[in-house]
Amino acid sequence: MEASTSFKQDLLLREYGRNVQDLVNYITKVEDRNERTRLSQLLINLMAKLNPQLRDTQDYQQKLWNHLFVMSGSTLDVDAPYKLSAMEYLNDKPQPMEYPLSTPKYKHYGQNVELLVQRATELTEPKEREAAIISIGKLMKTLYKSYNKENITDDVILGDIRDISNGKLDMNLQYIESNNLFESNPSGGRQQDSSYQQRSQSQNPRNKKSNRSSNQRNK
Repeated sequence: MEASTSFKQDLLLREYGRNVQDLVNYITKVEDRNERTRLSQLLINLMAKLNPQLRDTQDYQQKLWNHLFVMSGSTLDVDAPYKLSAMEYLNDKPQPMEYPLSTPKYKHYGQNVELLVQRATELTEPKEREAAIISIGKLMKTLYKSYNKENITDDVILGDIRDISNGKLDMNLQYIESNNLFESNPSGGRQQDSSYQQRSQSQNPRNKKSNRSSNQRNK
């Protein structure tokens, strides 16, 4: 059923108020076309200030002119910058929204993680697949902590990745744990690197000689 013009006017009256409607009624009675056009443009400027949220929409100026045309009962005859329309789109039924038909297997990870795992299974390069597993593992561990407010071990994360991917994604658990690959801010790897550098420097004979010479100079 199509909404009547009076119904559309009532809707717009609530947005702009009775005074604007009275101005519209006055403009429609002005005999001079040029004067009607001038007054209509002034009223459009006023309507833009009264309805500022329209500025965030596309073609808001055209919508304002359409509002003015509807409030005049579709009788406004002016030199408008746009083709005036009675806005039949007000009668269109809203498009139905699409809801997800499937729920994620692990709610604390969400549907997007399952999509990422699915994309990772499509990777053929071993290094890219390993990097994808590490990135997904970090994300899953962060999501789990924010959802459950407790820690989770790497073997559980890796097991969930295997389960979601139907066994297509897998890594060495010992390698993951020793390098803290599933941690967002790993510290173990840096400590290992620094300790390794210290050991290598102490074992280097050149460093020993330089240390001895520096000690002798100090003496």
